[in-house]
Amino acid sequence: MGDEERLDRLIAAEQDERRRIALFLHDGPVQNLSGIALMLDATLHAIQTGKLDDAQTVLTSALERQRVTIRELRDLSFALEPVVLRDQGFGPALHALAEQVGTVNQIRIDLAIDEAERLGETAQVALYTIIRELLDQSVRRGPPTRLEVTMAATADGGIETVVVDDAEPERRRRSLEGVEERVKQLHGTLEFDAVDEHTRIRVVLPAYSIRR
Repeated sequence: MGDEERLDRLIAAEQDERRRIALFLHDGPVQNLSGIALMLDATLHAIQTGKLDDAQTVLTSALERQRVTIRELRDLSFALEPVVLRDQGFGPALHALAEQVGTVNQIRIDLAIDEAERLGETAQVALYTIIRELLDQSVRRGPPTRLEVTMAATADGGIETVVVDDAEPERRRRSLEGVEERVKQLHGTLEFDAVDEHTRIRVVLPAYSIRR
């Protein structure tokens, strides 16, 4: 694959990601905010007509919808550029994530991620998001008692990231579509296998992708 074709694919992937974000904003937070505005109008009308019980009910629903919208926007912001990743770098950010997930869920999480130093800024954000999603999926379908994340160089200068856990494997297979799409946007590959009640996810990113 030539450099020009690689560049075209990277641009196409970025455009796909922008479309995905735009669709999410339109179908999620924007629709929620429109609904909240209508609910506030209804609340105001109920107050003006003396229907205070109705006003309280609608206002309570509006507040709950607002909280959901705030969480959605916070999650999107974190996915685009986690603050801890921006401020401290990939290694410290992933160690902090592992400590948080491990402490909350009483899981042992081992990391061997020295190869992350070769990642470019864009690749760091993308791979951090991928690993975070894999950890989250493992916890949701298990939880496991142990997780392991390792990174190693590939023969062509890329990076291989392997996530292994001892959670139930079959549910893992059905939850990988979203992660696989993220990996494809980086022109990488994702492999899944289950051995001796352990699941193993292998993500390989090519050299030209990790330099971004």
